Amino acid sequence: MDFTDKTVLVTGGTRGIGKAIALAFAKKGARVAVLFRSDQASADKTLAELEGGGHFAIKADVADPDQVEKAVFDVIKHFGSLDIVVNNAGIGVYHPLPTTDYKDWQQAWRQTIDANLIGPANICFCAAKHMIDQGGGRIVNITSRGAFRGEPTKAAYGASKAGLNSLSQSLAVALAEYKIFVGAVAPGFVNTELTADRLNGPEGEAIKAQSPFNRVAQPEEVAHAVLFLASAGAEFSTGTIIDVNGASYLRS
Repeated sequence: MDFTDKTVLVTGGTRGIGKAIALAFAKKGARVAVLFRSDQASADKTLAELEGGGHFAIKADVADPDQVEKAVFDVIKHFGSLDIVVNNAGIGVYHPLPTTDYKDWQQAWRQTIDANLIGPANICFCAAKHMIDQGGGRIVNITSRGAFRGEPTKAAYGASKAGLNSLSQSLAVALAEYKIFVGAVAPGFVNTELTADRLNGPEGEAIKAQSPFNRVAQPEEVAHAVLFLASAGAEFSTGTIIDVNGASYLRS
């Protein structure tokens, strides 16, 4: 998987899974733009860790259509092209139905759908328009095991990721004639700073026991699947959803 001279945009690319993806692409020769919403310190730290040169960070909220359009334009202007997009940014707002009031329920759904589904859809649109003109490209969307097994305390999250799976497959069909290949990677629990409290808390052992490996994924394992879908030779896997959950949830 050689990405020399390829240009890559990773949303949510300064922490956790996104950072691992950005590091992996840079290690394989790509020039990487990492998009972040607010944490400038994490963005600066990530840039300092990326191998090679020509990388940059761009601040934008994926839930804002105007910011998305400008960010994609700025990435293309900076690189002169855009070969690969990884939609990783997302949120997970807890809103268990029995204990959530109606106003908070609506707000959780709107925030989640805007960030996890409409935002990636807009990034796909803006990037794909450029990729059509350039003669091809690749899009990989990070979804979730929760799209299949459900998310009882954050139903909007599971629904948004199921929608992102469907979006990925719809675009795989719609964009194939333009040599734009679209896939998704659906992790289960991943060992990041966002999950650290739960993994180190009372439910940590039970979470790990969901997998026969008795552990959760490392961010680098998710990144490996992303790089495969983005690599030369993976074109006929367009429309694929790769599970990275350690057999904690199986589907056929």
